[in-house]
Amino acid sequence: MCFRLMVKPFYKNGDSVRSNKFSPMQVAEDSPLPRLLTLMSRLKHFISRFLHAGYLNWVFIIPGAILLALFALPLFALFVRSINKDFFSNAFSEQAFKALRLSLITSTVTTAGTVILGTPLAYMLARWRFRFRSWIELFIDLPIVLPPSVAGLALLIAFGRRGLFGSALNILGISLPFTTAAVVLAQTFVAAPLYVRSARIGFTEIDQQLEEAAQVEGANQWQLFYEVMFPLAGRALFSGAILTWTRALGEFGATILFAGNLEGVTQTMPMAIYLGFESNLGVALTLSVLLILVSVLLLALTRRLEKHEQD
Repeated sequence: MCFRLMVKPFYKNGDSVRSNKFSPMQVAEDSPLPRLLTLMSRLKHFISRFLHAGYLNWVFIIPGAILLALFALPLFALFVRSINKDFFSNAFSEQAFKALRLSLITSTVTTAGTVILGTPLAYMLARWRFRFRSWIELFIDLPIVLPPSVAGLALLIAFGRRGLFGSALNILGISLPFTTAAVVLAQTFVAAPLYVRSARIGFTEIDQQLEEAAQVEGANQWQLFYEVMFPLAGRALFSGAILTWTRALGEFGATILFAGNLEGVTQTMPMAIYLGFESNLGVALTLSVLLILVSVLLLALTRRLEKHEQD
């Protein structure tokens, strides 16, 4: 038998001198770590250049432009589609005229009733201190966030012919559902909180010293309200009334559940648009454009009042 002697060289400290297949330089080049460090360095340089070269504005411009396009493009498409040779014929059609007239009447009655009933309530919530005030404010603001269908169902369960209070109203000979009064009631339910909220803020911002000075001069509660508070909060009240009128003009969900969709009786512009979408698309498009124009004018007036108040 033959044995081959394997000689393994050693350093003086005992380490083996085994030859490596790859040199340390080659190992370093093939490792992913240097590549990762290089990539991170380039990314850091790009971000630094992006932040210091004026490109940071696009971080705000691009998301804002996307959301603005989401608002503007549907309205633009609606105008493009509706403006045609039949626009004025649809605008002056009998169905559109009845819906427009009913919407203007009911929204105006709603706004007037809200101003009469909501101004004293807003004044009490702003200037008086009493128990359960926060709970009252909660119930007043609740219709703002409620789905319109929930509001309409609540009105129907409360004041319908078989509702909780409907039997008592029937004894008095009052029937609210599917009448013009039901339209006004539905609009008031969803739109009045906007006025109360705006009026309450207007009364709250009045300086307490003015109230104390009026009381020192001997003004009673009515004189304080009518001669001091009401004029100073006039712009907030007017702004709230405009918002209420606009919201009542566009009310749909609560009205269709509580008042129905009877032409000339309960068919306001939003419901005529809903009906026209199935039967006469031209009328629906025309009424939509009219509602947009009215809303833009009223909102522009509100913004002008707010800007004038800030100046």
